[in-house]
Amino acid sequence: MSVEQLCSLPETALVGAYAEARRRYAEKKFERDTQRARLEWMRAKLFVNTQGNVTERKMAVDVSEELARKGQEVREMTRDLDMLRIDVDVIDTMIRLRGTQGATRVHVEEAVEKPVEEPDGE
Repeated sequence: MSVEQLCSLPETALVGAYAEARRRYAEKKFERDTQRARLEWMRAKLFVNTQGNVTERKMAVDVSEELARKGQEVREMTRDLDMLRIDVDVIDTMIRLRGTQGATRVHVEEAVEKPVEEPDGE
């Protein structure tokens, strides 16, 4: 959404847009971190399964086209994640400029008010 559209949104819609942007950011971050961990696993597996000394093994990992392609995908995912983070920050700034911080505090207060059940027998 553009900044002009965010300015014209009512407070409740703005808070909803903020929550949606945060959710999308969290999902994309989880997806990116999962791909990054898979890439590291593939590098380690290739290193262990390659014959030769350490230098030869590292060279095999560095010249692997499949790992290079996966690394590029992770870098692109990171760029997309950064763009989502900017969206979250812009919406957060709009909320702060309007002075509607009370609406976001309600969610925190609701979470704090819910009692945590402790297991019996301790």
